[in-house]
Amino acid sequence: MSRIEHPIPPLYDKDSKILVLGSFPSVKSREGQFFYHHPQNRFWKVISSVYGVPLPADIEEKRSMLKSCRIAVWDVIQSCEITGSSDSSIKNVIANDLSAILNTADIRQIFCNGNTSHKLYMKYIFPATGIKAVRLPSTSPANAGSGLEQLIGAWSVIREYTEG
Repeated sequence: MSRIEHPIPPLYDKDSKILVLGSFPSVKSREGQFFYHHPQNRFWKVISSVYGVPLPADIEEKRSMLKSCRIAVWDVIQSCEITGSSDSSIKNVIANDLSAILNTADIRQIFCNGNTSHKLYMKYIFPATGIKAVRLPSTSPANAGSGLEQLIGAWSVIREYTEG
């Protein structure tokens, strides 16, 4: 198990209203150099359904959809030791510094994509920001207990923070 640095820069701009944090990019996301790149991850289906917009086909469309929906995306971890994509194997965490995002965008709420992201956020980042994060069910294929409709229902809460 070796230390891996987060290879993907945060996605945000001054108009972002919410920040969605994962734990650390999967092997597929690290290879593809973009968030939620595993074809079985339901993140893109959930966001497009919540906002009633077409499912993005490529990274540029994904970027554009997030910006138009005023969603910033990043991860809790800047570097760690991890085996493959397994959140349960994460060790020796160094957390990302969210200050650039929080100082640039008017973030109304931080959401964590899954339990691991939320647990790590509360341990490493909450003490620095003082901003409570809302835990949403993970869109990862590892979260087989939540069906797509359940995820869409749970994630619908994000709309109230990005509108108006």
